[in-house]
Amino acid sequence: MSDIYVPGVKSRFDTGKLIDDLMKVERIPKERTEKNIETLETQKTYWQEIGRRISSLRDSARVLYSFQNPFNERIGVSADDSIITATATREAAERDYHFTVKQIAQPDRFLSKPLEDGFKVDGGTYKFTLGEEEISFAFKGGTLKEFTDALNRRGRDKIGASLIAVEKGSKALLIESKVTGADKRLIFSGDSEKLAIDTGITGRVNNSRRDITLDAQDLKRIADSTKVSVEQNTLRVDAGGSASIPLNPIIQAEPDLVLQFETAAEFLHDDPAASQPPPGPAIPPAGTASYGGITLENDPSTVPLPSWTPPPAPQRVDDLQALTLTFTDGTTASLPPLNDSSTFGSVQYRLQDVAGGRSIASIDLTNRNTHRDLFIRNIQIFDPTALGGFKPQNAISTAQDALISMEGIDIRRTTNSINDLIPGVTLTVRAPSDRPVQLGIRPDRDQIKESIITMVGNYNRLMAEVNVVTRNDDRIIEELSYLSEDERTELKKRQGAFSGDTTLNQFKSTLLRAATAPYATQEEQDLALLAQIGIGTDVRRSGAGSGYDPGRLRGYLEIDEKTLDAALETKLSAIQQLFGYDTNGDYIIDSGVAFAMESLTKPYVESGGFIALKTGTIDSRITQDQRRIETMDRQLAAKEAALKIQYGQMEGAYSRMEQMSSSLDNFSRQNSNSNR
Repeated sequence: MSDIYVPGVKSRFDTGKLIDDLMKVERIPKERTEKNIETLETQKTYWQEIGRRISSLRDSARVLYSFQNPFNERIGVSADDSIITATATREAAERDYHFTVKQIAQPDRFLSKPLEDGFKVDGGTYKFTLGEEEISFAFKGGTLKEFTDALNRRGRDKIGASLIAVEKGSKALLIESKVTGADKRLIFSGDSEKLAIDTGITGRVNNSRRDITLDAQDLKRIADSTKVSVEQNTLRVDAGGSASIPLNPIIQAEPDLVLQFETAAEFLHDDPAASQPPPGPAIPPAGTASYGGITLENDPSTVPLPSWTPPPAPQRVDDLQALTLTFTDGTTASLPPLNDSSTFGSVQYRLQDVAGGRSIASIDLTNRNTHRDLFIRNIQIFDPTALGGFKPQNAISTAQDALISMEGIDIRRTTNSINDLIPGVTLTVRAPSDRPVQLGIRPDRDQIKESIITMVGNYNRLMAEVNVVTRNDDRIIEELSYLSEDERTELKKRQGAFSGDTTLNQFKSTLLRAATAPYATQEEQDLALLAQIGIGTDVRRSGAGSGYDPGRLRGYLEIDEKTLDAALETKLSAIQQLFGYDTNGDYIIDSGVAFAMESLTKPYVESGGFIALKTGTIDSRITQDQRRIETMDRQLAAKEAALKIQYGQMEGAYSRMEQMSSSLDNFSRQNSNSNR
């Protein structure tokens, strides 16, 4: 059945296969061109990968000497991060500070007594005041949950409320301010005042606040009245003076009472006038005698005086522990030393901690200093938790300022984040401390080290890429132990792709020279090489006995982290100059390892640079080959069409010949039959 021939359906001579075989030969030039395009596209990706490696090295090198270089970055290093921390900008000066955190800023947070689950909040207008800001909303009445939801919606970022499950069947209502600072007390008014009392959040108390008025006539124990004065409710006690401020009525040291006042000290300079000897006794004139116009004068009287020895200079006394409390039982207690500052600073003490339950009769100020006058004003005794005749019954925290001491100077702020004390530094107060905590502003050595390691890593990856594409040596890839299997496979594809490219070999040599050349530094004349800070081609080699290592000859850099860390600690300024240095004072970096790396790589990856020219040339060749392929496609299509026509005509002619032969055969058979 396979030999059956159907005209117009099956070719008698299998001309389709003949045409395909002929066209395969015709398509060989096109296939060669297509393969050439694939090769060119592959080479383009290789050049692009080299360009990416060069760009990475250039960028990481530029970071090390540009105006954003990490050498100018600053960080805050605290001796105790649980007490105080800091963040610093590049504008911060490198130095040490000492802080004592006396208290942290807190908001008011009040808790109610346990309330039954069925507790209902009456309808009304609920008002809350935070400093000068009032938050008010109308509530139609409902459950505790509905009230807290309404307060949270209206309170926004100022006031919040929540329910705390104390025990089964009851909950406590927590109402809290979200703003810190002593001037942001949370005050209940309107219907919220009644709610606070009904739920046990607050209770009524007597006002225990006492403002101590200073009057010179009321001061006691003035040893020298010329050294004590009062002006505008400020007591001044000059050097060597003392005064006692009576408290009438006496103060009972209740648990929540605090004593608050402001103090200052004025320093007196030494008297430059030198001591003079005493003048001695006054001696009358000796007298004269006259006779006959002749006057005789007596010899002057003399009084022998002992030799004068200047008196010793008075001993200087510096004693800032000048305040004491005198109790009704005759005992006393000293308060901590005053701040030695001409600016008034506020201090506050819990009376219970100082008095221990005793009643206070007076506050005494004794100035034993010889070179300071002391001042005290705004003396107050009050309960900081009580406000407006009400006192929280279950205060979780009371609104207060952050109070810190920097180098002995008290600073008060309304928040725990302080950014206006030290230029370029933001302090974060975290917890009170009983001792000074050192806080240092330091260069960010970790970031500097990371930037250096990044540059060295990019250098090594670029060097590895150049080694692979210019050398057909499997050991090059085997030496790169940090590569993943996928990366090894990709590198093997590129191995030896540009083995005859002299430009890359020259670039590799120049790059190695830039990494190992000496550079000038101003502050450390003995620091000129990367190897001196632990970066080089053989810095980890133990000695000559370590043997031959061909990998060390391929230009890779190694890092000795211990040496690098030690250099960053002691030679930071010189290291900065090693990477980028202005040698002629024109404020433009013109020397250094990073500068040399950036300058070397720039012509290769900038617009119109070497990599762009390489890839552009390849694109042009690809475009030419694609046009050639388009031309070949047209020619091949025409060729195939012509072959089909020719073989079709041949098949047609053969079919006609067969038909003519068949007709002749039939005619011959008919004649033969007729002759019979």
